[in-house]
Amino acid sequence: MKSAIKPGRFMVLIVLCLLILASGCFAFQSAADRDEGIRRGLDIAGGLYMLLEAEETGEQEVDRDAIDRAIAVIRNRVDELGVAEPVIAPQGDDRIRIELPDLEDAEQAREIIGRTAMLKFQGPDGEVIVTGANLEQARAERQPEVSPNPFVSLRFDREGSELFAGATREYMGQPIAILLDDEVISEPVVRDVVTDGHATISGDFKYEEASELALLLRSGSLPVELRELESRLIGPTLGQRTEEIAAIAAAVGLLLVLLFMIIYYRGAGFIAGIALVFYMSLVLWILNYLPTTLTLPGIAGLILSIGMAVDANVIIFERIKDELRSGRTLRSAMESGFQRAFRAILDANVTTLIVTVVLFILASGPVRGFAVTLFIGIICSMFTAIMLTRFLLRLALKAGAIQSGAYVGVEVP
Repeated sequence: MKSAIKPGRFMVLIVLCLLILASGCFAFQSAADRDEGIRRGLDIAGGLYMLLEAEETGEQEVDRDAIDRAIAVIRNRVDELGVAEPVIAPQGDDRIRIELPDLEDAEQAREIIGRTAMLKFQGPDGEVIVTGANLEQARAERQPEVSPNPFVSLRFDREGSELFAGATREYMGQPIAILLDDEVISEPVVRDVVTDGHATISGDFKYEEASELALLLRSGSLPVELRELESRLIGPTLGQRTEEIAAIAAAVGLLLVLLFMIIYYRGAGFIAGIALVFYMSLVLWILNYLPTTLTLPGIAGLILSIGMAVDANVIIFERIKDELRSGRTLRSAMESGFQRAFRAILDANVTTLIVTVVLFILASGPVRGFAVTLFIGIICSMFTAIMLTRFLLRLALKAGAIQSGAYVGVEVP
């Protein structure tokens, strides 16, 4: 015997569904904003891609420290271009990958990245005291017996020691500016006369800040040459068109999935569709507010996670149908179906999550973007399938919107 519709609870169900649909529309609109929405990667926003290889010069080997120093210099130069969300990262043992999205002048970027770095110590009168060529060592240190805070220790060569000793006598109590590529990176005040070529820069440093300053000082004279292996310019029109095609493909796929769920699972399928819209809006909000960059492989990971979200609902509904066929009541079949489906959903998603973590750790570039969006999508899909779909189905059952097995796609005699 069918129960009557309960107007109060049915209205709550309708309002909740409308709110979810509205939040989905708002999330899609916010994500589509190219200025304030999700940050686009190089393959979508367009820009410059460069792959540089470090080559040994003199007795200096190409090691991780040399690569880090080169990256520090390049990052400072890229900041001059005003590029948002640049990617400057090591690739392998001797290469540096550079991705500069939304770049207007590629030739200017190449010129700035490729020029020789210049480190200099400059007195308050603007006279250059020593240069990076005179600096033999710069490193962050901790010596509690000397200073409660970390500091940066410097060591100059013979010529630099003599010049720096004269400067510390002349500029006692005054600041000496340290410039990298004509940009001031530190301005310590002279407290003592340095005669042995060993100086320290102290202050209210955290160890990470002292390490970063030491890295910048070591980067003043690049120990390796950077040879351009690959360089390509991606036009923003092509990237934008690719993004539009991917968005259309995702929308069509999502619409077809929703139609399938409604046709095959009827009322329960409609509830699953509402949960799927919430899932998409949740993923987009997370991508919008986390420091992530969306790439084309990332869009592929997002679309794949949609399929996994639907798969979770299919498993749940098939379990419910099995329980109904075995003679259970609708309420009992729903609860038992969710319980029996949970283990299968958890196992399938956890194994995929492990793969995404391995991909993120071992891979680089766009593959990492795929791993990040797939990871976020899987977490959100598990939440919506197990929690939200269950809540909405319970509410629909109590409201009388689902009254028999026919509402989940099974006819029980």
